Amino acid sequence: MILKVYTSLLLLFLVNSVWTRTVRQVYDDLDPGHWSHYTSECPQECFCPPSFPNALYCDNKGLKEIPPIPARIWYLYLQNNQIETISEKPFANATHLRWINLNKNKITNSGIENGVLSKLKRLLYLFLEDNELEEVPAPLPVSLEQLRLARNKISKIPEGVFSHLENLTMLDLHQNSLLDSALQSDTFQGLNNLMQLNIAKNSLKKMPLSIPANTLQLFLDNNSIEVIPENYFSAIPKVTFLRLNYNKLSDDGIPPNGFNVSSILDLQLSHNQLTKIPPINAHLEHLHLDHNKIKSVNGTQMCPVSIALEEDYGYYGNIPRLRYLRLDGNEIQPPIPLDIMICFRLLQAVVI
Repeated sequence: MILKVYTSLLLLFLVNSVWTRTVRQVYDDLDPGHWSHYTSECPQECFCPPSFPNALYCDNKGLKEIPPIPARIWYLYLQNNQIETISEKPFANATHLRWINLNKNKITNSGIENGVLSKLKRLLYLFLEDNELEEVPAPLPVSLEQLRLARNKISKIPEGVFSHLENLTMLDLHQNSLLDSALQSDTFQGLNNLMQLNIAKNSLKKMPLSIPANTLQLFLDNNSIEVIPENYFSAIPKVTFLRLNYNKLSDDGIPPNGFNVSSILDLQLSHNQLTKIPPINAHLEHLHLDHNKIKSVNGTQMCPVSIALEEDYGYYGNIPRLRYLRLDGNEIQPPIPLDIMICFRLLQAVVI
């Protein structure tokens, strides 16, 4: 199970660099005689590297509109410009686009021509971070695998906008203006292969509804969440990395076994209002509880299995897997209690 999780995460985070590097290698051996052809097609405001003819670099050029995109282009870099609109005309011949980076422009929803994005049938990666969007753009291409919309002004998610995005593995909505009312029970319907969902730095007071069942990473830092509903994580049985730092969680807001979930390997609850350590599962490997209001640590109570039972199982038994424990910024006085070390034999670092 753990091997499968790490394999999926490795694919999620490294596919960009591996894919790009592979494509570069394919084109490094191109006949220099073809370079003049590639250069003649290149918009004069942009740079077309002869050794990587599928890429078009138009970033940091002060552009106010998107230039015509040659048909051969797969990777399009338009970040750090003054672009306000996305119209259909520049993409008339760009039927092979896989990757568009439009971060740090001035794009609004009204500036996106209706249907222009959905017509990019092979698009896998769409970056629209640091723009002026007020809602998730729609419609989107069904081929999409990553959608990054961080640091906009998004307060609305149109109904059904994700319903056909079965290939999407990453959705980044962090640092927007989302309220609880924006996340309905069917908002994420259709995202059957989503692995990472980032809704950090919004204005949520409740845990979002109906998170896709295959989600591995759920980031909810910097909201105002106070309560974890009973059995909340049973609907997302594969969640492995959970971040709830900088919220308003108290002891009363966490069910007795709210975080006693076998799939969770990394649990981050820093900068909340906890006075005691919540029950954890023996599979947990990293626990962040710094900057809460915890006054003491009782290893016997914290241990997810009976210490006596642990002795019976021996080293290869069901011993807790915790390797990293962070408790600084609380009211705990060193030294570390001995029963912590007895219970968590695999601990490699404790910050107190």
